[in-house]
Amino acid sequence: MVIESYSEKETYELGRGMGEKACPGEVYTLIGDLGTGKTIFTKGLAAGLGILEPVSSPTFTIVQIYEEGRLPFYHFDVYRIGSIEEMDEIGYEDYVYGEGVSLIEWADLIEEILPEHYTEIRIEKDPEKGFDYRRIGICAY
Repeated sequence: MVIESYSEKETYELGRGMGEKACPGEVYTLIGDLGTGKTIFTKGLAAGLGILEPVSSPTFTIVQIYEEGRLPFYHFDVYRIGSIEEMDEIGYEDYVYGEGVSLIEWADLIEEILPEHYTEIRIEKDPEKGFDYRRIGICAY
């Protein structure tokens, strides 16, 4: 499925809608270049899960845990991951195979340890369609 977003608000609302429908154990992977709107989408997803605290990208901590929503939310940013072993050290499997919702930014960097089933969200810009335009591909595996 491909969704076209023409504003940050639309990208946020897409995330919020997905968060409202998310079920325990679901894993979302988020792929896109810097500045494509991954954090905006993530803030929407968190809002849909009922998370009220500010959401930011855990670039230096690898995982940020939010537990006050209707489901726990595990937000990973693996952009700076040095090795797959680092993921073991932070307890990756406990989160991803747990009862919360996991979202993994830059998931293409850890493809070999992704679960069998997940939903990939790929966000791309197209400057010819405008500064705020985003093409958002959603594919379940």
